[in-house]
This record gives sequence, C-alpha cells and structure tokens, in this order.
Amino acid sequence: MHIPGKYRDLVFGIGAEEMGHVEMLAVMIAQLLEKAPLGISSDAVQDDPTVAAIVGGTDVQAAIVAGAGARPVDSNGNPWQGSYITGSGNLLADFTANANAEMQGRVQVARLYHMTDDHGVRDLLSFLLARDTMHQNQWLAAAAELRAEGAEDLPVPSNFPLAKEERSVAYQYINFSDGTAAAEGSWASGATPDGKGEFSYLAEPAPGVPMPPPTHPDARFYGTTELPNTVEKIAGAAQDKLRKE
Repeated sequence: MHIPGKYRDLVFGIGAEEMGHVEMLAVMIAQLLEKAPLGISSDAVQDDPTVAAIVGGTDVQAAIVAGAGARPVDSNGNPWQGSYITGSGNLLADFTANANAEMQGRVQVARLYHMTDDHGVRDLLSFLLARDTMHQNQWLAAAAELRAEGAEDLPVPSNFPLAKEERSVAYQYINFSDGTAAAEGSWASGATPDGKGEFSYLAEPAPGVPMPPPTHPDARFYGTTELPNTVEKIAGAAQDKLRKE
C-alpha cells in the first residue's frame, strides 16, 4: 500500500475481520469435534462405506494431526500458502481480485449452508454470507471510487502509455470458437468499458504464420537440438575457452 488514508484503512479493516472469521470457523470446528469418538463406529461403517475412511465422523487429519481441531489447510488438505495472496501494488487490480475472491468464497459458503441442518452452524454461515455480501460491495465500491477520483483507470495499469501497445487489436474480439453466438455479446460491438474505444468482431483468426527456425541456446544448457552432438560439444568447449559464462 503506497498511499495512506481511506484505502489503506479499508484493507486493514477487512483483513483484520477476515482473521476473525478464521478464528470463528476454527472454534466451530473444535466444537463440532468435541464429542467425536476416537474409534471407528462399526454402525457408521455399515450405514455408509465411505465412513470407513474417517475416524468416527472426524476427518483423519483433523484427528491425527490436529487433535480434533482445525488445520490451516483447504478441504483437500493442501496447506494455505502465500500464492493465495494478490498484492500487486495496483489498487484497482487488487480490489477487483478481492471482489472475485469474495464471490468465490460466498459461493462455497452458500453450498455449505445446504449441506447441514445444524442450526448453530447455519447461524454462523448466515453471518459469514452477510459479511461476504458487504465485502463484495466494499471492494467494488472502492474500485469504482478509484476510477471516479482518477487514481486508477481501465485498462490496468492505466498509466502505461496506450501508444506502446498494438492498438489495432486492443478492442477486437477474435472468434476462436466453432460457433458465432459470441457476436451477440456486448463485448463484440459498441463502446468499451474503459471508454477509450469501440469493440469490433472478427469472425475467425487470420491465417497462421510460418513456424520460426529452431533456436540454439548456449550449448552448456545441454538441451537436445537438431545439431549433431559433436557440434554441441565443440561449441560448449569453445565458449568455455572464451570464458563466455
């Protein structure tokens, strides 16, 4: 965050709240597992063979690794990692990504809501759904405010000179589909959302260009090329002698 003020406070505020949501979910998991038996119930296995893969209704790893607690992993056991974080430094790009993350999260919570009849769990999910609603609107409002204030604009990054891009294809829809229905979309004709052009529609891509000649990287990468092996060896030895590191 390169600027102080309302946008920084927004990010800090939502970030702190999301950490609170993690704590709420962790407590919920611990409460749900509090009375889960350690042994496998033979009745449960007979009722549903898939239960044989879990310990008394408890996820195996939640029991063995976390002692009936939550773990910092996704539903498949993959650890949380830094690649989940989008922090490019461009606020319009990041706020838009955050809005998408809230949308994906709300979709999953909405699905979870229908997977339980526990009133307590549903109450918690109902609260989280509402906060996801708020956060979606916050990020979208913040993105719109950035544009309205002229701090950022589309296309992102807006301060890259448009003259340096190939403008002839900047707003051209190229149809790579075997159908033509995409031509009916607002992305194929009319004004563009960035207000800087008009969409056009190309029914099919232009003919391809000839395959370029093969490349020849430094022989000391030891890749296989169409050159004879002896030639590659001589080239590598010559580069060593010339100290071309």
